[in-house]
Amino acid sequence: VQLQASGGGLVQAGGSLRLSCAASGLSFSAYNMAWFRQAPGKGREFVAAIRGSDSRTYYVDSVKGRFTIFRDNVKNTAYLQMNSLKPEDTAVYSCAADRQRFGPRWYSDFMDQSGIDYWGKGTQVTVSS
Repeated sequence: VQLQASGGGLVQAGGSLRLSCAASGLSFSAYNMAWFRQAPGKGREFVAAIRGSDSRTYYVDSVKGRFTIFRDNVKNTAYLQMNSLKPEDTAVYSCAADRQRFGPRWYSDFMDQSGIDYWGKGTQVTVSS
């Protein structure tokens, strides 16, 4: 299984970027996908998740209304559209895949950062002020 994140770069505050996570070697629609980020000197932070079969989404409060996670199960790719970027969004962003779970806390593995099946390498996002 490979998860390849791309789309990072340097952007001014208020700008936008779209990240992509291309997956291979797994039955993509059977996996929930998530984005994480890690800023310099800080721990890894869960950002957003999307369920495999019905694209239900979950966002942490700090990105609600600014970021949108979506997926294309034909292209085996998950995306993170980031708008109204702030300097504090600067981080390495990475994606992860977890076998699909249902129920009200279907995203719990991502939130707890425990039991996640696959991790991808990151892409750097830098937001200048």
